[in-house]
Amino acid sequence: MRFGFHFVITHTPGAAGYMSTHSSTPLTATQVAELLRPKPFWAQRGVIRSLIIALLSTVVLIGGMATLIGNTQGWASVQQAFFSAPDMREAWPKVVDGFKLNIKMFMIAEPLVLIFGLMLALVRIGTNPVMFPIRALAIAYIDLFRGAPALLVIMMLGFGMPGLRIEWLPNSPVFWGTAACVITSTAYTAETFRAGIESVHPSQRSAARSLGLSNFQTFRYVVLPQGIKAVIPPLISGFVSLQKETALVSTIGPMEATRNAQIYSALNFNYSSYVVAALLFIALTIPLARFTDFLLRRSAKRMQMGGLT
Repeated sequence: MRFGFHFVITHTPGAAGYMSTHSSTPLTATQVAELLRPKPFWAQRGVIRSLIIALLSTVVLIGGMATLIGNTQGWASVQQAFFSAPDMREAWPKVVDGFKLNIKMFMIAEPLVLIFGLMLALVRIGTNPVMFPIRALAIAYIDLFRGAPALLVIMMLGFGMPGLRIEWLPNSPVFWGTAACVITSTAYTAETFRAGIESVHPSQRSAARSLGLSNFQTFRYVVLPQGIKAVIPPLISGFVSLQKETALVSTIGPMEATRNAQIYSALNFNYSSYVVAALLFIALTIPLARFTDFLLRRSAKRMQMGGLT
C-alpha cells in the first residue's frame, strides 16, 4: 500500500480569468520536510511589527527619562560628580587593577562554595540516626549564615580572627574576606542543592532499584545528576551574587575595585570612580545573567515537551 501527500489546486474564475482546473500531485520527501520546517523567528507572523513597536516604545521611554532628568535643576552638578569623563579616565587603571583582585577572590571562592554546599546538602538530607549530630550541626550552620548579613560576617572574621593572634592562622584580610564569602554563600548553595535533589520524583529511585542498582548506585547515577541538573540556573544566579559580594570585602581593607574607587573619590572629591567600578561588575555579571535566562528557557521548553529537566 502506498501513501502520499497531495495538494488540490483549484483556480476560480476571477482575477486570473480562466476556468477552474484540478490537479493532484504527490509530494516528495524534500517538499514535506520543507513544509514541516519551522519558520525563522523574523519570518513569523507579527514579529517584525512587534519589534518595531518595542523599539519605538523603548526610544520614547529612554528619551523621556533623559529629557526629564536633564532638565532638573541639579543635573549639572550630579553629572560633574558622578559622570565626569576626565575623572573616569583617570580612575580607570586603578579601579581595573583592583577589580583583578575581585575576580581572583571569586575564582577561589566559587569552587569551594560548590564543594562545601554539596557536602552540606548531602548531610542535610541524610536519614541515618547515627549521623543526627552532624545533621543538626549542618542545619544550625545553614540557618545561622543564611540569616546573618554577609557584611557582618566579613567584618567579624576580618577584624576578629587576626585579633586572636594565633600564629598558624593567616592575618591577610584577603584571606578572611574570601573565607567569609565562602561561608555565607555555602549556606545558600547547600539549600539549592537540597531542593534539587529532593525534586527528583520517587519513581526514578524505584525504576533504578528495579534494575538492580543499590541505594548508593541509585543516588550516585540517577538521583544526584538529575538533582544537580535541575538547579543549574539558580546556581549560576548564585555565581552572580558571589561576584558582587566580593565588593563588600573592601570594608576590611583589601585594595579591590570598590576600595580603590573609594580612595580616588576621597582624594579628588569626585564619585565617578564608583561608576567605573559599577560598570566593571555589570560587564561581568550580565553575560552570566543572560546565560541563566537561556538555561531557564531551555528547561521550560523541555518540560513542555515532556523531557527531563
